[in-house]
Amino acid sequence: MRKLYLPCAAIIACIFFMACAGTSSGIKERESVSRDPGVTYELVVLHTNDHHGTTLLKDNEGGLAQRASYIKTVRGGNENVLLLDAGDINTGSALSNMFSAESDILAYNLMKYDAVAMGNHEFDNGLAFFEDQMKQSEFPWISANIKKSDGSYLGAPYITVDYEGFRVGIFGITTLRTTKIASPDKSLKFLDEMETSKQIVQLLKEREKADVIIALTHLGLVKEEDSHITSVELAENVPGIDLIIDGHSHTLLDEPVMAGGIPIVSANEWGRYIGHGVLHIKDGGVTDFSWNSVFVNASDIDNFPPDPEVMHLLAPYVETASLALREVIGAAAQTFEFGDRLSRKKEIALGNLVSDATTWYVRSKGVDVDFAFQNGGNIRTELPAGDITRERIMTILPFDNYIYVLTLKGSDVLALFDFIATIPQGAGGFPQMSKEITYTVNYQTGRVEKLKINGQPVDVSKTYKVATNDYLAKGGDGYEVLKKATDTFNTSITLTNAVIGYIQQLPQPIVPVIDGRITIIGGMEL
Repeated sequence: MRKLYLPCAAIIACIFFMACAGTSSGIKERESVSRDPGVTYELVVLHTNDHHGTTLLKDNEGGLAQRASYIKTVRGGNENVLLLDAGDINTGSALSNMFSAESDILAYNLMKYDAVAMGNHEFDNGLAFFEDQMKQSEFPWISANIKKSDGSYLGAPYITVDYEGFRVGIFGITTLRTTKIASPDKSLKFLDEMETSKQIVQLLKEREKADVIIALTHLGLVKEEDSHITSVELAENVPGIDLIIDGHSHTLLDEPVMAGGIPIVSANEWGRYIGHGVLHIKDGGVTDFSWNSVFVNASDIDNFPPDPEVMHLLAPYVETASLALREVIGAAAQTFEFGDRLSRKKEIALGNLVSDATTWYVRSKGVDVDFAFQNGGNIRTELPAGDITRERIMTILPFDNYIYVLTLKGSDVLALFDFIATIPQGAGGFPQMSKEITYTVNYQTGRVEKLKINGQPVDVSKTYKVATNDYLAKGGDGYEVLKKATDTFNTSITLTNAVIGYIQQLPQPIVPVIDGRITIIGGMEL
């Protein structure tokens, strides 16, 4: 029988003091777990990440009820099973967003997750919102590098779990990119990922007597900017970790990535996969690790029948949401592609639609805006051919951002596009533009060229009105230049509602259009 331990308040208070003062802090060390010499013990580790509110099946894949059935099957056949999630439960489907991910969290409770790391999207809707979610959760949210203004941790920095013959320590780490790509409360302090991890590993080994140390990280395997610490870099610089379970980059792996002798695993996104690892532990150390990713799909009804408990839990949420969300607001003649997050890599018709909807709405209210743009990371999925429902638009644009209008000097508009030239393809800050803008981004020179607004070069003696979302207006995704606006106006309309209104007034069916707003030289082959 296993026992779950959260770190006591005294140990939490002394974590960083302990790192400097050795054993002088006075906190009593725990007893090691008793074990039989030479006996090999086994631990099954199941893990998910980047759920993003994918409550139900998506294209016949994933689904909380299908996930739950697999977890139950594994638990039924194994004595020691650890269930973890590497963060970003929030922000995704219209169903989940409508109920502030309550349905998802309650399903995680039913599945008995042992711990969930804090992802950047846990901070999309303010601190009070997330703290309410933490109260709903019967599992601990963990991050060792996020503290509140009083010096206490927002959640727990780590947990330990005792099994017969060994103890497991699991600590959470959240990317510092959260301060740029989300909206964390200003009272929160984000600590260095590397130094924090080193201190927590030391604590788990020396104080908690953990035999196995797992880092549950929301860092990602893809480097988004020079200062971004990835899970690979963490593995290469922090000894003593036995396994890193990663999220953030939505990476699909066929086998673990090895770095610094540490296996790194990740399970793609949206519950489409469950990572299934097996650790062998002998005499207090890991002797072997095997892993595979399990594809969760409803077509395989033998392995993934919908779990009746989860289905019963979700039923009232689905019924309530379906009435409001299934209203048809238009039709698409063809699919507006999204592919492998193409909104972060090039001009796409869906990005054009969303940006043009922004200028349309602002002008409909009498504001003569010069152009609009949105971050590609704000767009989350494709718009299929056929009927367009409110649910579809809310799923494409899940963040519920408000449209802001900013007044920028011509020199600041030039600085804006200088910054845009530095955003690598694939990063969430890659922009999608309204039809008033044309430019070339030359990745060979690191410059934006041939920039024109309404067919004219930027005039540094003029001011320009720019429409975007509240997240970017406040400097999100590194758009610090927007904070130089001489006037900022909140339209009090969400981007989602603006896009819905725009589609409703267009001739039907709407047609995807790419008209050369963004030209790329020296970029990815797409």
